[in-house]
Amino acid sequence: MPDILRIGVIGAGHFGRFHAQKVAQSRRAALVGITDLSADRAALVGRELGGVPAMGLADLLATAEAVIVAAPAEAHYDLAALALEQGRHVLVEKPIAATLEQADRLGELARAQDRVLQVGHLLRYSPEHGAIAARIARPLYIEATRIAPFKPRGTDVSVILDLMIHDLDLVLSLVDSEIESVDALGAAVSSAFEDIANARVRFANGCVATITASRISLKTERRMRLFSQEGYLSADFVARRLTMIGKGGIGRDRGVPIPGTDGFLLDEAAWEEHDVLEAEHDAFIASCLDAAPVVVDASAGRRALAAALAVADGMARSRALAEASGLIQQIEHRAGSGV
Repeated sequence: MPDILRIGVIGAGHFGRFHAQKVAQSRRAALVGITDLSADRAALVGRELGGVPAMGLADLLATAEAVIVAAPAEAHYDLAALALEQGRHVLVEKPIAATLEQADRLGELARAQDRVLQVGHLLRYSPEHGAIAARIARPLYIEATRIAPFKPRGTDVSVILDLMIHDLDLVLSLVDSEIESVDALGAAVSSAFEDIANARVRFANGCVATITASRISLKTERRMRLFSQEGYLSADFVARRLTMIGKGGIGRDRGVPIPGTDGFLLDEAAWEEHDVLEAEHDAFIASCLDAAPVVVDASAGRRALAAALAVADGMARSRALAEASGLIQQIEHRAGSGV
């Protein structure tokens, strides 16, 4: 197996630029080229990184052993499928595709070609996620909040696929059960798609998750609270802090006794700034070069997409009910007034 993985980046926008920077800095990868619908933008990013060539998609696929798909969401499937068909390893940004059928097809292609297909759910590589998974095995209720100020970037999709899908993926990684039902509300405020959303996800094993996402807030907040048979855990992804109060379970060897309680332990953890994108790249390269297991594979990407689509469906049902209710009220008003 080669020691250096030749990687090309597809998409030179906000995230594509960051991906290109990480590949260029990697000790186990070489950035062989960048492609974008805007050749000028690809060339600009290439110059920033010391003269990496901007090239057409066909030339990039002919040169690279692996590609990172960081194009707009609607292009993920076509670009990832093309790369896999040509025998290239693929790291595709979230969401994996636009439909479940497309996600299934990408998984089939990766298996048929014996290529790595990794989906860019960044938070799976964060120390916070690892710490939560090490402490909570049987969640009963999860509350997640992810809000941020408005930015034009990302508004080509709804806030469900832009922000909420991160927490949906985290919740799914912690709850070993199928989704039973989803109730959701949301609204478009500053873009053509929903900018705020709230979902209540009920799992077959009884666990319930309430997830809120907004991209029109005054501040940035990313939190998760979990109630479980192991105890109560609160994680702040911005402050990089975790607190858990429990009494036994998988976290019992951590923490200190709380005076005046019947054996309760206080478990606290904090982290320095952690480069999650670098960790994601390291995992991708290890899977390609060393045959390491893919942490977020096609099935995980599909599951997150299915949850996001279920939230969108729940939102559509709520909107239809609200509109029907409004119509009924209008009819009743007109009937009452004799109109």
